[in-house]
Amino acid sequence: MARRQIIIDTDPGQDDAVAILLALASPELEVLGITCVAGNVPLELTAKNARIVCELAGRTDIRVFAGCEKPIARKLVTAEHVHGKTGLDGITLPDPTMPVQDQHAVDFIIETLRSEPEGSVTLVPIGPLTNIATALERAPDIAPRVAEIVLMGGAYFEVGNITPTAEFNIYVDPEAAKIVYGAGIPLVMMPLDVTHKALTTRERVEAFRALPGKVGPAVASWTEFFERFDKEKYGSLGAPLHDPLTIAWLLRPDLFAGRHINVEIETGSDLTLGMTVADWWRVTDRAANATFVKDLDADAFFALLTERLARL
Repeated sequence: MARRQIIIDTDPGQDDAVAILLALASPELEVLGITCVAGNVPLELTAKNARIVCELAGRTDIRVFAGCEKPIARKLVTAEHVHGKTGLDGITLPDPTMPVQDQHAVDFIIETLRSEPEGSVTLVPIGPLTNIATALERAPDIAPRVAEIVLMGGAYFEVGNITPTAEFNIYVDPEAAKIVYGAGIPLVMMPLDVTHKALTTRERVEAFRALPGKVGPAVASWTEFFERFDKEKYGSLGAPLHDPLTIAWLLRPDLFAGRHINVEIETGSDLTLGMTVADWWRVTDRAANATFVKDLDADAFFALLTERLARL
């Protein structure tokens, strides 16, 4: 069976790092490149963190590209209060020796979609959507060439985690999200509604720590660092592993359930800026444009993640 070709667009972030590791550990997937965007931390750090993760996995062959350093129309909002000043706080890992590619991430996305067979490349954005939207605006011809976009972002029933109504990735660049959601590309979204069901527990973290090699203990350390914030915020026993759900969907969509519905992005309201307005009950006549994932077999997801991380 041919491997599924993907580009991971990311702003690492501990949970982004776990998503990258899951992809690199999965032979079903071919990571054509990792494109970095400003989000959890500024671009210089996200590009550095992506390379740290690749080197941790022993995959210095993966090409890493730096992209947009700020949102399309707004000042950058970051999340060091969650991820620490480096974005990968929790364990000290060596600075990367592999280079950032000279090509801009947006140009790489455009070039790859134009050169690979139509419908063969899946985009996996797990940060703000600035790079993806910029590529679509600069090269509208690539939209019908994208197989699918599988993203982490948004919320509806769980409302917001950076404002009362908005999830962080969408809030950072709502104009970019509006472009992506309106591009007519098949889209799957992993909102907070499903990621909050993928909670770390003491047993799950210890299972990571017990894995042979360096990867499992690093993942355990990262999750212990960022779960402190969510435990205090939500009163939960652990923290949601948001971003790896996108990769899990590519591997095991049977672990998830959702609905194909209309989702619109709010860009004009001070109160609800960045809100993903999901027509879950289909009360409007707006055309469906996204598969909104709402449920997850969490035990099976963590079993898959642990089994794959053991391969690195």
